[in-house]
Amino acid sequence: MSTPHDVVIIGGGLAGAKTAEALREQGFEGTVTLLAAEDRLPYERPPLSKDYLSGGSTFDEALVHDEDWYRDQHVDLRLGTRATSVDTVGRQVRLADGTSIAYDKLVLATGSTPRELTSTGAPAGGLHYLRTKEDADALKPLFGAGKRVAIVGGGWIGLEVAATARAAGTEVTVLEESTLPLLKVLGPGMAEVFAALHRDHGVDLRTTAHVEQILRQGTEPTGVLLGGGDTVDADAIIVGIGATPDVRLAEEAGLAVDDGVLVDASLRTSDPDVYAVGDIAHADHPTLGRRIRVEHWAAALSQPAVAAASLLGGNDVYDELPYFFSDQFDLGMECVGFAPQGSYDRVVTRGDVAGREFVAFWLDAENHILQAMNVNVWDVVDEVKPLVAERRVVDPEKLADPSVAYSDL
Repeated sequence: MSTPHDVVIIGGGLAGAKTAEALREQGFEGTVTLLAAEDRLPYERPPLSKDYLSGGSTFDEALVHDEDWYRDQHVDLRLGTRATSVDTVGRQVRLADGTSIAYDKLVLATGSTPRELTSTGAPAGGLHYLRTKEDADALKPLFGAGKRVAIVGGGWIGLEVAATARAAGTEVTVLEESTLPLLKVLGPGMAEVFAALHRDHGVDLRTTAHVEQILRQGTEPTGVLLGGGDTVDADAIIVGIGATPDVRLAEEAGLAVDDGVLVDASLRTSDPDVYAVGDIAHADHPTLGRRIRVEHWAAALSQPAVAAASLLGGNDVYDELPYFFSDQFDLGMECVGFAPQGSYDRVVTRGDVAGREFVAFWLDAENHILQAMNVNVWDVVDEVKPLVAERRVVDPEKLADPSVAYSDL
């Protein structure tokens, strides 16, 4: 395989910026062009629902690199530049201004977009979502004593925003259609931990809550009508009901797409000159033995190094286990592994669940460890990660016993 000369990266988020970084770190001396649809330097998104939203950090702290880095590394960073189509035969990217740019290798890092609330059948105007810095900036004035927000969706984003808003003194109502928040990703026992956390901190958490209608005065939302007739008054309504991978360019270019862009373990798409990283990459995972798409910071951070090595002719594969973290009120957690609904048989805990200081393990019917989550227990990820990676078969009683070292399981 010949070394490419021109690499184009579409997507100005963490995954795109890290791809440019990885190319230079791995010695690539050709042209690197990074197309960023937003008119600002690439940045990390987790602070948008955490420290930046609360005012605990500045936006500059969320930047992947400062402006000087792109200049010094000879990365052609084009801000406010949207790609409109990809010609994989002619290896050209068409831009919104009508011009085109040629590539030898292309990396798609187009991320995801918030899923809109459409179940009410009414226009979604006036509702707030959280994906960009502008979204976070629009939320900040909504928080504070005497203000009321309703949050539709009890997933990670919804709960993190709820915690930030409540810490600022806001009256917060969370509306979750399921019987518990995070039920699909954690199961009932661990989901109950987060439900109790929010209720203990004054969040009005309403489960099995179906949004029937957005109430308005003129065009401005004033509350929510729930199925059954209950209403929730609110000064603002924030929607956090998941995200959709942005695969339009890939799909229109004829690449294989199915819940993301299909890629192999080296993050190569169905076209050998095109790669995909971050939220959109639905990748063959050699450790898990299945395809997986992960919308978490860790994938956007780590996948680019593999894609860069692969497009430069290497044989690297992405075998990192899924990892994510969350901070809500006085609870901090980390989770490693993959245990979707139906894959596990039980959850075993060691530590004080009621006191929210414990480690939880998801086991299948044969007692293989599929996933581990530490809650307010630190410096254990390096110990439990190998157990998850090798799907260690364990004795559940020993696993629950804090006197048994992880190395002795």
